[in-house]
Amino acid sequence: GRNCSFLQETDVIQKRDENCYCYVQNRTMHLQYIWSTLQVKVNSREMFRFEPISEKSNCRNSETVFEFAACAVQIFWKPETSTETFISIKQYGEDICFKIQPFKTEPYTVSVEREMLDGKLLFLFVAGIFLFHFANSLSRSTKFFYLSGIILGVLALLVFVLLTLKRFIPRHSTFWILMSGCWMSSLYFIYCFKENMQWLWSEHRNYLLGYFLAVGIISFATCYQHGPLTSERSITLFTWTLQLTAFVLIYCGVTVPQVAYAVIAVSLCSKGLCYPLGAACHIGRKMKNHFKSKKLVFKCLTEEEYREQGETETIRALEELRSFCRNPDFPSWLAVSKLQSPHRFAGFVLGSPHVSPAETKAHDEEYGIGSFFLEEQLFETRAESEQDDPANSIHEGDKEDEDETHKQVSFPYATELL
Repeated sequence: GRNCSFLQETDVIQKRDENCYCYVQNRTMHLQYIWSTLQVKVNSREMFRFEPISEKSNCRNSETVFEFAACAVQIFWKPETSTETFISIKQYGEDICFKIQPFKTEPYTVSVEREMLDGKLLFLFVAGIFLFHFANSLSRSTKFFYLSGIILGVLALLVFVLLTLKRFIPRHSTFWILMSGCWMSSLYFIYCFKENMQWLWSEHRNYLLGYFLAVGIISFATCYQHGPLTSERSITLFTWTLQLTAFVLIYCGVTVPQVAYAVIAVSLCSKGLCYPLGAACHIGRKMKNHFKSKKLVFKCLTEEEYREQGETETIRALEELRSFCRNPDFPSWLAVSKLQSPHRFAGFVLGSPHVSPAETKAHDEEYGIGSFFLEEQLFETRAESEQDDPANSIHEGDKEDEDETHKQVSFPYATELL
């Protein structure tokens, strides 16, 4: 019933008197405008009053309790008064109407520009996708738990206080009734804060920063006192809450509601298909490993492992030889006729060592510590090193006395060690 001026894209209107303006949405949908918004800017050199005009001026026609509360509060809400204001209009949202009341007869300008890619909408959409797909891991993170507590305390203080005082509420029905009321009040306050954020930031910046700082510190202290979530039931509820919040962010992050519904449906389907896809991948890996040719893997042994393996395999082979000789099918007479020491072979079969004490002593004298073989190897190595270093030999010739002293000291100890 008002004679309002209709706004269009790229309009620049200058007026002096009071007037109302409306932007009627284009009902034809285009996917290139999925993150596009219209920015309406009103500026003047003098103060003016900006007052939104709702299509439902009578609160009796409100369909829900939330609409009735919003309408009732909007009646007592003080209109914004400033010299400059901005309005962001979604491409496929509701029709927007507002009234400009200048206090003096100074001209004011109303300009309309299109922003093809709104960073806020794109950020909300990406944040919703990320939050939905990583909700399970984020719900188990201690740092994200504290961050969520701070955000909940700042944006929904009543809900945070009610959750803190849950232990003092004996009945669950009473708690859920209070929780519903707190959530409705908090959502409405968030809506009012979003609509008047520019005015609050310009006029009451200090109070706003003080509120954020005080409530943030108190929320973090309360979450730190209670500690992170430990039970699986609480973690599951927290995961579902994050996924529901992700759906809200996805819906608010696009201008076309149908696109938001499609993205939410695809996200739910992808989340439900992760288990069959995981099982199929697991079966595929098993089948691939089953039919894949096994490659031999060679491992180099250390000196200690080589010695232990040699002793073990020797003992095992000797026991197998004894078992084979004890077999009734073994041609014992043929073997005895070809042996030089049948008595020694018989003792070996009955369990005697395969090496005699005399052979062990002879081996130690020839290859053990102090043997001629080891001494020869040691001195041959030392002689080769002296021949390869002639500069060191010349230097030792200049200091013959010192070298003789060192030789007299070192060789006796080496001989004794050998």
